[in-house]
Amino acid sequence: MPRHTPLDRRTFLKASTGAAGASLTASSLLMTNVSQASTRSTLAALGGKPVRTQPFTSWPKIEKNDVDSWNKVLQEKKWCRLDGNFANTFEKAYAKLTGTKYCNAMANGTSALYASLNAIGVGPGDEVLVPPYTFVATINVVLLQFALPIFIDTDRQTSQIDATKIEAAITERTRCILPVHLGGNAADLDTILAIGKKHSIPVIEDTCQSHLAEWRGKKLGSLGQGGCFSFQVTKNLSGGEGGAIISDDGDFIERSFAFHNNGRGRKGGGFSYPQGGANLRMTEFQAALLLAQMTRLEEQSRIREENAKYLTKQLQEIPGIIPAKMYEGCTHNAYHIYMLRYDKDQFGGASRRRFLKALSAEGIPCSGGYSPLNKEPFLKETFSSRAYQSIFSKERLDAYEKNNHCPENDKLCNEEAVWMFQTLFLGPRSDMDQIAAAIRKIHDNAGELAKMS
Repeated sequence: MPRHTPLDRRTFLKASTGAAGASLTASSLLMTNVSQASTRSTLAALGGKPVRTQPFTSWPKIEKNDVDSWNKVLQEKKWCRLDGNFANTFEKAYAKLTGTKYCNAMANGTSALYASLNAIGVGPGDEVLVPPYTFVATINVVLLQFALPIFIDTDRQTSQIDATKIEAAITERTRCILPVHLGGNAADLDTILAIGKKHSIPVIEDTCQSHLAEWRGKKLGSLGQGGCFSFQVTKNLSGGEGGAIISDDGDFIERSFAFHNNGRGRKGGGFSYPQGGANLRMTEFQAALLLAQMTRLEEQSRIREENAKYLTKQLQEIPGIIPAKMYEGCTHNAYHIYMLRYDKDQFGGASRRRFLKALSAEGIPCSGGYSPLNKEPFLKETFSSRAYQSIFSKERLDAYEKNNHCPENDKLCNEEAVWMFQTLFLGPRSDMDQIAAAIRKIHDNAGELAKMS
C-alpha cells in the first residue's frame, strides 16, 4: 500500500514545536505586501527563501500549576487512583465541562473505546459500523471483541463518515454504530442518532480528537450512549496519555467502570469480581496533570477556532484548495486537525506528494493524513486467524472481503487530503497569514512543482 504522509501526527509535533515562535508585529498592510511578494519568488523546495523560518507554538504547554499538581501527587505518595482522589476529582470536573452526569477516567482513548464496547455487550459474531478514515484504535477495539468492523465510506467534503450510507449496512448482527468525529469536526449526528434509535442500535461516539467540539450547542460525546476521549500528548487536552468515557447512562458507566477495574465496580471491593475486565485505570499523575491543563483548554479552543476561521477565508480564495466543510449542526469545531483537500488540476497536475513537500519546505509542517484502514494488510491476517475462522463462516468472510470497498475514502486518502495540526493554530493571526502566503506562493508557481523530485 502506498504511504504518502511526510509527517504523521506525532512526528509532525516534533517538527513543528520547540521554542514558541516570536510574535510578528507587522501591520496587516505590511503582511499583505510580504504575502504578495512571496508568491513571485522561487519555491523554497527549489532553493528559494521559505515563507516561514520560525517554529510554531510548542506543545504541550507547561505552566506552574502543572508542576505543582504533579509534585503534590508525588509527595502524597498516593499514585494509584484506588488510594488517591485526583482521578475522582477529574471525573467530576470533566463531566461538568461536557455537560454530562458521569465520567470514567481511563488509561487512554483506546481503553475508553474498549471498555465502552464491552459495556454494551459487543462480542464474537457481532458487527460494528465504523469509518475507514480514522486512527487504527477505532478498529482495534472491535477486533479485540472478535467482531467485524463494517466500513462505511467517507464524505469527502467533510472528511467524516458518510451517514447517508449507514442504514444500508445494518444487518441483524449490527451491535453498535461507532462514528468518529475526526479532527475536531463533527459527524452528522442528526442522521446517525436517528438511525440508531430507529433500529435500537447503541451509538458510541469516538470523540478522541474533539475536546469541547459541539453539535447544536451540546458537547460531542454527550449525545450517544457514550463518548470516548483521548488525552494522548498530541491532543488538545493532554496528560501524556489518558482517556475518558462520558455518559448520562448510569448503568453503562458502571459496567464500563467495572470492566476497566478488573471486573470490580465502584461499590465493590476486596477480591469479589461481578464481571470480567482488565486494568485500564488512569494514574493519579495523569489526572493531576489533566486538571491543571483543563484550566487553559477553553481559551486555547477559542484561539484555534478563531485562527482556523480566519485561515479558511483566505484559503477559499486559492483555486484547488478546499477546506473541509462542517455539517450545519456543528456549532463548534475543536480543530485538532485542520483538514483540506488538494485538487492537483489547479496546480498544473502536480501530485499531492509534491505539494506537501513544497509546503513543508516553505516552513509549514503538514501531512497527507491517514491511509485507507479498510485496506490494511493486518485485517486479512486477523480474519485468517483460528479465532475468526471458528466464529465466522468462510462464506461470510469471503463476502466481507468482496464488499469491503470505500472508493470515496480511497480518493481522499490517496490523492486529496492535506492536514495541519492544532499547534499551528495557537499563535498570532500573522501565523495564518504565513500559512496562506505559503500555499498561495505554491499555487502561483505551480508550474515549478514538476521540477521537484
